[in-house]
Amino acid sequence: MNFDFDLNHLVNDVAIPWGTNIALAIAIFLLGRIVISFVLSLLERVFKRSSKVDAMLSEFILSLSKAFMLLVLVIAVLSQLGVDTTSLVALVGAAGLAVGLALKDSLQNFASGVMLLVLKPFKTGDFVEAGGVMGVVEKIHIFNTVMRTGDNKEIIIPNGSIYSDSITNYSARDTRRVDMVFGISYDDDIKLAKEILQRLISEDERVLPEPEPVIALGELGASSIDFIVRPWVNSADYWKVKWEMNEKVKMAFDEAGISIPYPQMDVHLFSETKE
Repeated sequence: MNFDFDLNHLVNDVAIPWGTNIALAIAIFLLGRIVISFVLSLLERVFKRSSKVDAMLSEFILSLSKAFMLLVLVIAVLSQLGVDTTSLVALVGAAGLAVGLALKDSLQNFASGVMLLVLKPFKTGDFVEAGGVMGVVEKIHIFNTVMRTGDNKEIIIPNGSIYSDSITNYSARDTRRVDMVFGISYDDDIKLAKEILQRLISEDERVLPEPEPVIALGELGASSIDFIVRPWVNSADYWKVKWEMNEKVKMAFDEAGISIPYPQMDVHLFSETKE
């Protein structure tokens, strides 16, 4: 009699509830895996259709989403099995906080990398000045950006340093204005100098007709009369036009007898007579 009672008690109060919980836990796990796979597949299709989301960023978001959903699924399964998950959730939260404090700089670089990939202030191949470095962007990673300088040095810059400072993208526009200043002596012919500058600008086929180039007397300086010359060119021609125009102006001024003054200092010596 006692044996039958113990057996019934074991079956009704232990085996059936535990079996039910285990079956439900397995069902939750299997259903959760199906839901996770569906959500990840949906996100992947959305990222592939969107041209605004970088491939590296989409892969990271997918991995992060998968880890988060699996963690939630594991907690749900353990809770169904009767495990107190309150302590587990608190432990995970405390561990996350500790890791976040320890990796504060890395998380800043990560957040900045996400913003760079989402907002796209520059892209691979652009010539930029960012994080105190000027060069061509070669790779944009989650935590850092790789740039190549003009003298072919590879520099790896933390994304936090880039995003927290101003970014100058020289490749963002198709055209750029070349700002140049040419000084002549006060004894030189102003009209002739301006005509030479206008001729050199009009002869250069790389100078764009619109916006119209500006050639004007900008300042009466302490030792020179300064002309400002501001033609517009395609961004790819910027440096060539600037360098070649400096050379052309110097040679044309020399031929016309126009001098380009430079700062001079007059030193007067006085001798003290002794009685």
